[in-house]
Amino acid sequence: MQPKIRRQHDMPFGAQLTAAGKVRFRLWAPAAQQVDVILYHSGGTQLLAMRPLPGGWFELETGAARAGSLYRYRIDGVREVADPASRCNPQGVHGPSEVIDPTAFAWDDGGWRAPPWHAAVIYELHVGAFTPEGTFAGVAARLEHLAHLGVTAVELMPVAAFPGTRDWGYDGVLPYAPQGSYGTPQELKALIAAAHRCGLAVMLDVVYNHFGPEGNYLHWYAPQFFNERHVTPWGPAINFDGPDSAAVREFFMHNALYWLEEYHFDGLRLESTRVRERRPAATLAWAGGRLAPYRCFHRRRRTGRRRRTPAPIRSRRAASRASPELLPFEDRRASNRSRHLPRCRARARRRPR
Repeated sequence: MQPKIRRQHDMPFGAQLTAAGKVRFRLWAPAAQQVDVILYHSGGTQLLAMRPLPGGWFELETGAARAGSLYRYRIDGVREVADPASRCNPQGVHGPSEVIDPTAFAWDDGGWRAPPWHAAVIYELHVGAFTPEGTFAGVAARLEHLAHLGVTAVELMPVAAFPGTRDWGYDGVLPYAPQGSYGTPQELKALIAAAHRCGLAVMLDVVYNHFGPEGNYLHWYAPQFFNERHVTPWGPAINFDGPDSAAVREFFMHNALYWLEEYHFDGLRLESTRVRERRPAATLAWAGGRLAPYRCFHRRRRTGRRRRTPAPIRSRRAASRASPELLPFEDRRASNRSRHLPRCRARARRRPR
C-alpha cells in the first residue's frame, strides 16, 4: 500500500494555517489606506484590523479563524471583497472566501510517474460539459473510459472560479479557487488522484493574460495589477513588466507552483500566449528550477493550414466502438472547430523540436 502524502504550497499571501494553529491573512493592497478581515461566524461577524507593512502589504495572524472559516477583506471601511488568493469560494466569486487546510487530503500517488511526453495522447475536456453532473466527481467516474480509449493525459479546461455556474472558464477571477459549481478542492484533488491510479496524467489550462469582467475587484485596491500600455481583447493586460510589477509576477508564479505542487497536476497549458506577447510564459520561466519537472506549453496562434491528423486519432471510430459512451464527444471533433464550442477531443502532442 502506498504511504499517504500531504501536499501544501506555501504562499506569501492569502489565508494560510500556521504551525501554532492560527491563520495568517495577507493581502497586497497598495492603493488602500486600511484593510480589515471580516470573519463570518454562526452568531454573526467579527471585524479584525490588519497591520500595514511596507510595500503595500497588510497582514493579520489570529486564532479566531480556523479551517472552514469564511472571511472577506474590507477595504477602507467601505468595500468588501473576496481574497484574490482564495483557495475556495463556496458561495461564488461575490461571496466570502473559505480557509482551507491543504493537508487534510491524503494522497496515495507517491510512486506516480507521468507517461512519456513524446507519446502523450491528450484528451481536452470541459468539466461542466463532460458529464451530465458537470462536476469533478462526474469526471472521476468516467476516467476508466478515457484510459480504455487510449488516452494517456487529460487536459482540464480552466477551473479557476468565475461568476455563475457554467462558463468556458476563460472569465476566471479567482485563480487559486476551483469553481464552486464543479465541486470542492477536495473533490478536484480526488479527481487527480483517481486519474493517476488509472495511469492518466492530468494537465490544467490556465489563463494568465487577463481577468474576467465580473467579480474582479483588484482595480479598487491594487490597480498596479494592470498595465494600460498593453491591451487585450478583454481589457487591460496583466502588469508583468511595468512599474510595481514584482508582486504581480510573484502572484502568478506562485499560482503555477500551487497547482503543480498542492494539487499534483502534471503540467499546465497557457491560454492565448501569443508569439509577440510572451510575458506570462517568461514569468513562469522566472520561477526557476521548481518548474523543471513539469510540462508547460502555450497555445499557438492558428495558421489556417490544415494539419494532418495524428495516427492515434485515425482509429477513433474503432476506439469509440470499444467505448461507445465517448462517441458523442468524439463525433464533435470534425464540426466544432471554434474554441468557443465544446472541445472535448483527443489529440497527440509531438515531441518538441
